[in-house]
Amino acid sequence: MAMTKRVGHYSFLGGVLLAVVLGLFSAKISGPTTSILLLVLVILGVIVGFLNVTGKEMTEFLIAAIALIAMSSVSATLVVIDQYIPNLGTLFQSILSFIAIFVAPAALVVALKTIVELAEKE
Repeated sequence: MAMTKRVGHYSFLGGVLLAVVLGLFSAKISGPTTSILLLVLVILGVIVGFLNVTGKEMTEFLIAAIALIAMSSVSATLVVIDQYIPNLGTLFQSILSFIAIFVAPAALVVALKTIVELAEKE
């Protein structure tokens, strides 16, 4: 596996893992640590956007990113689940929020790459 592909692959895995861990333990993490971890998520998202998503994958990635970001924006409705299983909806909401923070910069990079490719076709 080429070095850039490997970096992109591990950035994706690290970003998803970090987003899930932050979602699970966000109540216990606070202050500057949270800011640093959020910055790491954004940086990993940018790396994923540049290294992981190419060519034919762009459209599918952007559709998936839109779905994830849209889901995270309405994830407050998941808190209803807390009535039946305490804290489960809040936990899902937190995890989705951190995944959106990871995916949004990658989506921005891929969207810009797509626009550049479309501009070059003319």
